[in-house]
Amino acid sequence: MTLKLNYQLMTTQDVRGTLDRLTDEILHANEGRPVVLLGIQRRGVPMAQRMAEMIAKKTGKHPQIGTLDINLYRDDLTRVAFQPVVRKTDLPQDIDDKDVILVDDVLYTGRTIRAALDALCDFGRMRTIQLAVFIDRGHRELPIEANFIGKKISTKDNEVVEVKLMEIDGEDAIYVMEKA
Repeated sequence: MTLKLNYQLMTTQDVRGTLDRLTDEILHANEGRPVVLLGIQRRGVPMAQRMAEMIAKKTGKHPQIGTLDINLYRDDLTRVAFQPVVRKTDLPQDIDDKDVILVDDVLYTGRTIRAALDALCDFGRMRTIQLAVFIDRGHRELPIEANFIGKKISTKDNEVVEVKLMEIDGEDAIYVMEKA
């Protein structure tokens, strides 16, 4: 499948400003309670790391942070790859009774988040599980909604939202691409 650029949705400055706003919203919604940020592999991880740094600067306290790989919990595992790439899950030692923020780049069908919830519940019972995403592009197949949304957009079925982050891609930007 080849992709061609439709348009740029966010610039470097937009990405940074959006992360800062999401961080403020998370702090406000959780009323000073400590949160645990869990980045969903792959691009949710650097997002969560950056948000943790922002929280530390704003509050003087560094939140707990972890990574969550959901590949083995996917309901479309056989459709995605014959041998899925399994990445690292690294959670704080005790997440029971904590306010957990799942962090991901794009909310689309809701299936990734369903898999993340299944995976996370194997590790304990959280006080709350909240969801922060850069982009909500619609097209939900499951009744899942984000608590914190960077930007909500309408997309067509033949479009892909491509999030680029410096830590992985060498740039901070978000593009809407068209399947060719």
